[in-house]
Order: sequence, then C-alpha cells, then structure tokens
Amino acid sequence: MEMYQYAIAIIGGFFAGVVNTLAGNGSAITLTILTEVLGLPPNMANGTNRIGVVAQTSASSYGFYQGGKLDLRDNWVFYIPTIIGALIGVFIAINVSNEQFKDFFSYMMVVMLFVILIRPKRWLAETDISKRPSLFITVPLFFLLGIYGGFIQMGMGVFFLAVTVLIARFSLIESNAMKSLIIAIYTIFVLAIFHYQGFVNWQIGGIIAIGQTAGGYLTARFASNSPSANVWAHR
Repeated sequence: MEMYQYAIAIIGGFFAGVVNTLAGNGSAITLTILTEVLGLPPNMANGTNRIGVVAQTSASSYGFYQGGKLDLRDNWVFYIPTIIGALIGVFIAINVSNEQFKDFFSYMMVVMLFVILIRPKRWLAETDISKRPSLFITVPLFFLLGIYGGFIQMGMGVFFLAVTVLIARFSLIESNAMKSLIIAIYTIFVLAIFHYQGFVNWQIGGIIAIGQTAGGYLTARFASNSPSANVWAHR
C-alpha cells in the first residue's frame, strides 16, 4: 500500500465510524475504499469490511454504555433472531459471485436513498412503547435484518433504524445504541466464517478499523451526552 492509500483508509474509516454510529450506511464508504482504492475483489472486500465493523460497533457500544444509553438487560428478544439471521446471510454471501455482489451493492445504494429521504422527519420520533406492534411482527423483521446484515453490511444501519424507529417505536439514539451492540455480536461470528473461507485481508481491514474505532467511540460519547444528538443523527 502507498502512503496516500493508508491516509484514505484511516480517514475514510473515521467518517464511516461517525456515520454508522449516528445513523447507518457507513459501509458504503469503506466498501468503496476497499474495492475502488485498494483494489480488493468485492467478496474479499465484503469479508474484510467486517473487521472495522466489529471494532467500530464494539467501541460505539462501549461509548453508549458509558453514556447510559445502552441497557444490557432489555431487548434481548430482538437480538437473538437478528444473530440467527446473520448466520444465514453470511452463507449466502460466500456463495455469490463477485459480479452478483457488485450489482447488488449498486442497487442497494439507490434503495438507501429512498429509505432515508421519504418523510425524513419521521426519524425524530421519541420512544413510544404504547404503539409498539406485536412480537409476531417485530421478531420476523429482526430476523430478516440479520439475513441482510450477514450478507452485506452496507445499509444495515439504515434498515435497522427503519424497523426500530418507524415500526418498533424506539427513539433514534436508543435505536443506535441497540444497533451497535447487535451488529457487534453477530459480526464476530460473520467475520469468523469469512476468515475460514479465505475472504478476509487482515492487514487492510485492520488499517481501516483504526479510523472506524475512533470515529465510532467518539461519536457514541457525543450522542450519549448531547441534547442535539437526535438532530445530528437525522441530518
């Protein structure tokens, strides 16, 4: 790697950590760096990207926990189906071609745009358990989220927030805290499977992870302590 590639990887990783912690879709940054700047094949980039995801979500979870925004005792009913789904999703990922993965990556960029921009003020709602739907609705949705996250991390945060904020009626910051911990847990297993299949470049992934970890932790601390955190996440 050239020096400018190191710089792009670390700086891009930092901004991805910020975006992932406040909202989601930071993997659009890191996957683009991995494929277009560092030249990794799409499937290798998908696996390598999970190194930074584990580091950043772990750091973010710790930051949210320090800030009192992450309650480890609640919401486990949502964690389990997501983790199971992720294990299914990663096996789909290792069996698709590089061309299929790249096509899917491109299409999902467009889908993300519509999910975010349609009535964006919806994201500013506060937690309202009185309007929370039945577990028969939310649990299958979290299972599907897991399949998607195991397959391709890009956009997982946006879809996760769409389910938790718009359907399950959590606030944006509470959803982000829960999102960080769930993704950290299942990505450990996903990364192990990608590594076993030979789809992880630890050197490159570790460099990007430096920036992602810093961005994730600092942003989680900001989000936990700033009264304007929801507004910044919305932006």
